Amino acid sequence: MQEIQWNNRFNIGVEVIDKAHRRLFSIIGKLVSLNEDATKQQHACREGIKFFKSYTLKHFAEEEAYMKSIGYGEYAMHKSLHDNMRDNTLPALERELEEENYSTEAVQHFLGLCIGWLNGHVMVEDYAISGKTSHKWIHQASDNETASLEKAVLQALRQLYRVDAELVSLRYGGEDFTSGNVLCYRLTYLTQNERKRQVFFLYEEKLVLHLLGRLLGRQILRVDKTVVHAIKALSLKFIECVRAHFELPDQYRLHKEDILTFEQLVRTFDKEYPPYSLLFHVEKMGYFGFCVR
Repeated sequence: MQEIQWNNRFNIGVEVIDKAHRRLFSIIGKLVSLNEDATKQQHACREGIKFFKSYTLKHFAEEEAYMKSIGYGEYAMHKSLHDNMRDNTLPALERELEEENYSTEAVQHFLGLCIGWLNGHVMVEDYAISGKTSHKWIHQASDNETASLEKAVLQALRQLYRVDAELVSLRYGGEDFTSGNVLCYRLTYLTQNERKRQVFFLYEEKLVLHLLGRLLGRQILRVDKTVVHAIKALSLKFIECVRAHFELPDQYRLHKEDILTFEQLVRTFDKEYPPYSLLFHVEKMGYFGFCVR
């Protein structure tokens, strides 16, 4: 999990926004400390997370009002990121916390996603409001396209693995959501004229062990070469289930496949986020990401 600490380089030069950001960083920092103290974890985290949510929503409203007041050209895009956090990510994380009784793992998911989102959002998207940098959601799929892909991903998970999942984010930006490992699988497709399309699969390690264990009818204890090969084969099958939903027609042929570290995956997001970038919580097994560009 990333550490979080306020630094003046996070200032965008708008006092009402900078003040709110400092407060949010402080709240998250306290939650990280509480999570390390088992005697205080459940009750304190429950109350702290409620406060973080209410303050975040208040901040979104203030920030959106400011963007409107200056006629910010990317207001609609920026608001969609707030909407996704408010309507998808925070509710999904809250449900996981309640269902798992504020377990250490559920709290780590919450903190990991919120820390990563806050860092990335402030340093890129909020900085763009001041004109000091450009935002990274350059090409966004339409709401209908994203909804269609979300439905297809959920259907493919049921078809291949017999599991249900809940959407956590429609705008996943590479947040480090786990204290464990993440298996990242990249597929690169090309047309004859070299037009490229890349697909990224993200599997939380414990999810890999659960999924393959269910399929094989036995407990899988670690991710080895056999497990990786099995996940690759299943991911290729997954592509066939969903490819019609993100413009991967028959003229695209698989050119290359590789396993990335999580850090390598995040670096591929440095200049621009994928137009399709979805994150799911699969039952109580772990997190699954599906990104396309």
